[in-house]
Amino acid sequence: MSSRRFFLQVSLLGGGGMWIGGHEALAQPPGGRRGGGAPGQAPLDPKAFVRIAPDGMVTLTAKNPEMGQGIKTALPMILAEEMDLDWKLVQVVQGDLDEDKYGSQSAGGSRSTPNNWDLLRRVGATARLMLVEAAAQGWGVAASECKTELGRVLHPASGRSVGYGEVAARAAALPMPNADQVRPKSPKDYKIIGRSMPTVDLPAMVSGKPIYGIDFKLPGMLFAVYEKCPVFGGKALSANLDEVRKLPGVKHVFLCEGNGDVASLSSGVAIVAEKWWYANEARKKLKVTWDEGPTANHSSAGYHAAAEELFARKPGFVIRRDGDVEGALRTAAKTVEARYTFPFISHAQLEPGNCAARFTDGKLEVWAPSQTPGRGRQMTAQALGLKPADITVHQLRTGGGFGRRLANDYMVEAAWIAKQLPGIPVKLLWTREDDMRHDFYRPGGYQHLRAGVDASGKVVAWHDHFVSFGEGDKFVPSSNIPPGEFPANFVANFAVEATLIPTAVPTGPLRAPRSNSQAWVFHSFIDELAHAAGQDPVQFRLDLLGEPRVVGKGMESYDAGRMRAVLEKVAEVSGWGKRSLPKGRGLGVGFHYSHSGYFAEVAEVSVDANKRVKVHKVWAVGDVGSQIIHPSSARNQVEGAIIDGMSEMMAQEITIERGRTVQSNYHQHQMVRMKQAPPEIEVHFIKSNNPPTGLGEPPLPPLLPAVANAIFAASGIRVRTLPMAKEGFRWA
Repeated sequence: MSSRRFFLQVSLLGGGGMWIGGHEALAQPPGGRRGGGAPGQAPLDPKAFVRIAPDGMVTLTAKNPEMGQGIKTALPMILAEEMDLDWKLVQVVQGDLDEDKYGSQSAGGSRSTPNNWDLLRRVGATARLMLVEAAAQGWGVAASECKTELGRVLHPASGRSVGYGEVAARAAALPMPNADQVRPKSPKDYKIIGRSMPTVDLPAMVSGKPIYGIDFKLPGMLFAVYEKCPVFGGKALSANLDEVRKLPGVKHVFLCEGNGDVASLSSGVAIVAEKWWYANEARKKLKVTWDEGPTANHSSAGYHAAAEELFARKPGFVIRRDGDVEGALRTAAKTVEARYTFPFISHAQLEPGNCAARFTDGKLEVWAPSQTPGRGRQMTAQALGLKPADITVHQLRTGGGFGRRLANDYMVEAAWIAKQLPGIPVKLLWTREDDMRHDFYRPGGYQHLRAGVDASGKVVAWHDHFVSFGEGDKFVPSSNIPPGEFPANFVANFAVEATLIPTAVPTGPLRAPRSNSQAWVFHSFIDELAHAAGQDPVQFRLDLLGEPRVVGKGMESYDAGRMRAVLEKVAEVSGWGKRSLPKGRGLGVGFHYSHSGYFAEVAEVSVDANKRVKVHKVWAVGDVGSQIIHPSSARNQVEGAIIDGMSEMMAQEITIERGRTVQSNYHQHQMVRMKQAPPEIEVHFIKSNNPPTGLGEPPLPPLLPAVANAIFAASGIRVRTLPMAKEGFRWA
């Protein structure tokens, strides 16, 4: 931290309270200050994270969007730890979008923890240092003679103590400490970090309090629905607007040309009514003439046929090529060849897209459950011809996102409707069908794999012809394979080549993007190689990883030692190779490095003669760095990822016919039910000497191959197509 400049601003509050905040120059974009200014200067208006009231109550601001990943609890816990607060005297408020004040505010890629760990530790440590100095001055003693505990400053030599609220005003008047004076606590002294504290908003969640975007209301608010073309990219030409305006409760009906960008403002018809039910009922009488465009010719069947044709040709371009793959395949003792297929799937978050907006005197105010509120503001400004500075975004708690709310089309739509009705607050709420049929889907794909092992069972060749979606050599979002994806760097003769199919189906990141499908393909195929070599699947993977070392560079660096550690641990806790299982039951293993986290998982699965599958238990071991900030939330993230992965495996698929999505709701895109979930999920963490990283993504990818490999161990049937229901499987 010595190379970073740390900036802090303090101002007095009424009644002697104290507001402290900080922002690090490290968070600036290259070349200088966010929002203007010379390189190396502080961002504009560094702002408060901490407010201390005279009675000792402390209000902490949660800066990042909360969508169930627990960051509204975890980030304030970092502050509270460094300040030595009593968590019972802490309340947490959600900060609005203000990136000049807070730095980056987004939720995605499991980045909230690593992006804020050092920053918030230093903010809290600075606050503690100032409070100690204020108390010490009041007593006429040296600050070094004092310590802090549960929101109080103590002077052990005299037995005196004082609450933070009593010295907050004096602390606010002190000069700012130098950066080298600020020393965050040693982990051995943690009293909050590493403990399961009460989750912020939990009482409100379980009692049904209106804390989510879907619940938000303002006085005088009108409610809207937005009908878009069922074919992606289609345009509304005309509609029976006058007829719909006469329906009960309807106040306004608008035809929107859109801006041609499905990620921003699609063409459609907005219906605004006194109540949402009126708007949605009126929608049933809406008749729109659409220009469906060329996408109406697209279909899943067409994509499959194109893939089959492309597999018969040479790959279109090289992603990575090492050594002599073909030569190594020719001389291998054994070769294995297999083709894997996975579908488009929907995010299917519980809370459909929604947003409230009010346009007044040229300025827009938005209440949105977004993962990327800053990007949403920029997109809205561009679509509506506004300045970003004239748009205020309030962050609302989100009922799930999984990557869907990285897009902000619902925000742009709500803002456009509000702009047509100056001064009137409007709330747009999508139906479940809107949400599922106008998603940015996890891309499907097809992989033709060939590999060879030598007489000792070592993998000597690997070739993957990946048929995906895009144009030329440009993949659609979230569909590519990074050149360093495992087992790259671990097989001397290695090649991944691709051919792309054009599509107009919108795609985007879904929890553990790319990894959620690629881990299933690669680690299922590795299991095939292990069995072909006649080796134990765990030992085969350890041999493939080899000696502990770091390979690759930058974001694609891969620590074989960390992966070995989680793999060895999961084998130990699951009793791998040491338990005798009844007929029809087997163990499967999978591991993957995803979003800076290393995870290995073992699943115990039974399969009956009718292909009914039961997952009896899953063991998960992860390494996400040196600290688990909030253990109960961390376990919840792992358990949720495992159940989420099971949902993806069995019955989730988005299919396209005539350019439109067939599936509309959960009955066609099914989630795992409670009775189908594993009765037990055992979670372990290995603490390594690495900065803490996130947990939203990395536990999910290993689950899919672990279950698929366990199915093979139990039944001898190899799963190569998802969803598994297409191969006759179903949950028991």
